[in-house]
Amino acid sequence: MVASAHVDGFVRANLPSPEMMPDIINLGALGYPEQLNATVELVDRHIEAGRGDRIAIRAPGVSWTYADLSKMIDRMANVLVGPLGLVPGNRVLLRSANNPTKVALYLAIIKAGGIVVATMPLLRSKELVQILEKAQISHALCDLALVEDMQKAAEQSIYLKRLVTWEGTAGGELGELLESAPDTFEAAKTRADDPCLLGFTSGTTGLPKATTHFHRDLLIVCDAYGKEVLQATEDDVFIGSPPLAFTFGLGGLVLFPFRVGASTVLPPRTAPDDLARAIAEYKATICFTAPTAYRAMLPKISEYDLSSLRKCISAGEMLPLPTFKAWKEATGISMMDGIGATEMLHIFISAKEEDIRPGATGKPVPGYEARVIDEAGQECPPGTPGRLAVRGPLGCKYLADERQAKYVENGWNITGDTYVMDQDGYFWYQARNDDMIVSAGYNIAGPEVEASLLAHPAVAECGVVAAPDVERGCIVKAYVVLREGYEPDSALQKDLQTHVKNDLAPYKYPRAIEWVNALPKTESGKLQRFALRERAKQESTIA
Repeated sequence: MVASAHVDGFVRANLPSPEMMPDIINLGALGYPEQLNATVELVDRHIEAGRGDRIAIRAPGVSWTYADLSKMIDRMANVLVGPLGLVPGNRVLLRSANNPTKVALYLAIIKAGGIVVATMPLLRSKELVQILEKAQISHALCDLALVEDMQKAAEQSIYLKRLVTWEGTAGGELGELLESAPDTFEAAKTRADDPCLLGFTSGTTGLPKATTHFHRDLLIVCDAYGKEVLQATEDDVFIGSPPLAFTFGLGGLVLFPFRVGASTVLPPRTAPDDLARAIAEYKATICFTAPTAYRAMLPKISEYDLSSLRKCISAGEMLPLPTFKAWKEATGISMMDGIGATEMLHIFISAKEEDIRPGATGKPVPGYEARVIDEAGQECPPGTPGRLAVRGPLGCKYLADERQAKYVENGWNITGDTYVMDQDGYFWYQARNDDMIVSAGYNIAGPEVEASLLAHPAVAECGVVAAPDVERGCIVKAYVVLREGYEPDSALQKDLQTHVKNDLAPYKYPRAIEWVNALPKTESGKLQRFALRERAKQESTIA
């Protein structure tokens, strides 16, 4: 057996015990060697195959070929193991928006045998400290524009030894170090199951969880979902809004394009208007973003030429059927829905375009298995709601966290989602398990009510949660952002309630509606229902 390349064995030593690990299935069919470095497979293989002159990354003022990217990665890896003293197995925090330098650093850390910890740009020092301490991070690389909170966090960490900043495209302090760095680097001889990524994910309470992923995991998602479902080619141009710290973004903007030798576009801003403009400017063909962003881009279709798009992937939250239909009508593209998890790295249920069933998430990605189970762990018959369980060639590996026992049951990864599987094996999303509203004994999925409200012409955005109620235990409450030209009055409230009653079972209608100017969202654009639940609880007279 090939030995681990890790000199710093902290992460390997803090993986779940063998009995707490999920079942791994269908891994052998992918044919990975025992020794594997993900960056070599994603970048260097293209140069070996004579494709080094193909464009890898574009951004304002930047157009890097694979050969350019490889040289930058190697120079950065030399800086990491030279002046910065990185040894294989060390954790390195990355803090910046999506940009070419961040991508190159991400891959350089992996090539050098380090473990990447990418963080959301909007995190504050308190949140960064939790990550630094949980992962015992020794090195941090930070865009100078975001350094204030990073410095505050560094002052509070007993583990962080070196903080290096950069400006623009590898300028500033990092740029000075790169000036004398050689542009060739021999990749660390990592095992396929050496950790190379810690993805942090937050629950509604408690400390963040660190999900561990191996070198081979980065390729698995490419060779399962990417190859079998997405089916991108080397001529595709990828674009999207998710931060690289969000593994949906890592896959959609780095892993999938680089696995096939395609290019990725990293615009500096990715709000819906900016994203639509960038799609038109760079002639992007594949877009990854959340349903809310697609809905917000609909009015921009007449302003920007989006005709280059050929595939649109939605994940991160439920894709409402009205959004799917509106996008299809406006662009002719059937949006590809999917569900993934940071614990599973990327999408594990989806459907190829020709197999899409509107309203359904899809079927298990080849190599994965999924089932709907009850509270006792027994499989539910088709048509019965239950907990989603999944297994495949990778699975949840929390870093030193007792919550592993909750996420993995009997070898299956329990995602925290309520689903129904139909007679044909399609999976239909109902809610997050904690988004299920129980009112007077009825189970009501908040996202289903949201989809109904979004079909009304007055509704721009909405969030539906449970609100405490004396008589019914809980009632359905909707927080609604109106489109321009509609007045938030009692007549419209009644109209929306009637609309839902006519669209869904009458007991599902929102008994309370509150008009808001904006909804709480994550940095990746995902609705924060837990924030609305807490608000509804505080506003209730019986809370």
